[in-house]
Amino acid sequence: MVKNKTTKVIITGNAKIEFDDLNKLVNYEIKKGIISSNNQTLLNSIKQKIRILKDNPGYGIHIPKNKIPKKYLDDFDINNLWKINLSGAWRMIYTIKANEIEIISLIIDLMNHKHYEKKFKYKKS
Repeated sequence: MVKNKTTKVIITGNAKIEFDDLNKLVNYEIKKGIISSNNQTLLNSIKQKIRILKDNPGYGIHIPKNKIPKKYLDDFDINNLWKINLSGAWRMIYTIKANEIEIISLIIDLMNHKHYEKKFKYKKS
């Protein structure tokens, strides 16, 4: 709870697809007897960051407004964007929505670093 408001974390959009696919892959690995993998480490990293966001929605790194991709603005009608670095150089992209009752961390994308650089138009040096 933050400032007497309930906090929630919701996974949506591309993030939901990636998260569900990763869960399926990890479950398959576990059934095959694989007890440690990059996929399992990434899933644990995502789950850990979700727990942190429930207590502290502003935990991530704020992305300047001029760096927010137009697709996010159009698809999610956002005015703020945050990122969290995950294991394996993956990124969790989220926005914070709030009203009088609750604060929602809306996770809208999970991507590897290569896709992150492309989506946010970072050039390699």
